[in-house]
Amino acid sequence: MAHTIVAEISRADEAFAGNRLLSTFAVADRGLVEDVGELIELKSGDIIFQRGAQIEFSLFPIGATVIAMCTQLSDGRSVEVASVGREGALGGIISCGQAPAFSRALVLVGGFAFRIPMAALEEAKRSSRFIDHIFCRYADYLLSQVMQSVACSTFHTINQRAARWLLHAQDRAGDRLELTQEALASLLGVQRTTLNAVVQALQHDGVIATGRGVVRVTDRVELKHRACECYQKLEDHFAAVIGPGGTGA
Repeated sequence: MAHTIVAEISRADEAFAGNRLLSTFAVADRGLVEDVGELIELKSGDIIFQRGAQIEFSLFPIGATVIAMCTQLSDGRSVEVASVGREGALGGIISCGQAPAFSRALVLVGGFAFRIPMAALEEAKRSSRFIDHIFCRYADYLLSQVMQSVACSTFHTINQRAARWLLHAQDRAGDRLELTQEALASLLGVQRTTLNAVVQALQHDGVIATGRGVVRVTDRVELKHRACECYQKLEDHFAAVIGPGGTGA
């Protein structure tokens, strides 16, 4: 679908400062993709791509932007298998050339993203050992997120899973999350009535506050206490394989 393109290419500075992968690029590496990239604005609910669609661009979320990767069943049900915010990218970043998407990518929290054509990114990977390696490292992290999600969904309670999801969302989008309970229930693969009970308990204890499609985290310490081990494991793994410089801890 069409997205709003931000014309001022000088705002690429915002992209390279606001995305944790792009921020690791040296000047020479940045020069390989900056001129061919576009800063675009995404709205909550936008579909980035559907399953089976050919991937033509890679997207690097900036700031508060969060995009969910969802697997759908034939009966219409779907569940989030991974989400991407300013720590990463999506859309063919690790494949060699164009390839069909396996999951649907849905914008959860609107904002900006830096969009790079696949062909240009493949050329940059061939020209820069660093760019090639950092995407391999990020692929390892993204796979770990999917694997941890499977374990989390199997062994941990909905209370723990919801707390973990909210922590990741807060890391990416800040304390104020524009997200309905219905959308969160769908992402977690549970009935809305089940999630309502979890949200009410968190709100009653002062951990979060909700209203008019907004969730605010008011007590991060307690939220982290209620989350499962999966949150910290993923944070530790990101630091180990990527870290602030793109080469790991």
